[in-house]
Amino acid sequence: MTTARLEADRVLYQEVQQFYARQMRYLDEGAVREWAATFTEDGVFAANAHPEPQRGRKAIEEGARAAAAKLEADGIQRRHWLGMLDVTETDGTITARTYALIINTPLDGQAAVHVSCSCEDVLIREEGRLKVSRRQVYRDDIRKDG
Repeated sequence: MTTARLEADRVLYQEVQQFYARQMRYLDEGAVREWAATFTEDGVFAANAHPEPQRGRKAIEEGARAAAAKLEADGIQRRHWLGMLDVTETDGTITARTYALIINTPLDGQAAVHVSCSCEDVLIREEGRLKVSRRQVYRDDIRKDG
């Protein structure tokens, strides 16, 4: 692999890492509109814990807004911790695979891992910014095909 290719891979990896840091902070801080804006207008959010994918930024935002309201009502602060990032790019489309720990902390309570997941995103650039075109989440406690 050439030095130029290694440098390009390093720059892309850092860009994707920063994208996720910002995106997860939006979600964990309840900035639902900003979080949803990190998806393409026709983006898809699929998870083996949901019967059907959320299709389109509006549906993704509505789902996140409902989840944020429930967490607030339940007095839970949620944090998403992403790691083991693997990034590949082919013809301008970026595939990013991560592991995610979702941690809940109840008011005046102890933090605990809520679920462990693996995630695969297809990222594209719109106006020079990364956006999620498709996200697939697999909870480890549910069969991938279930």
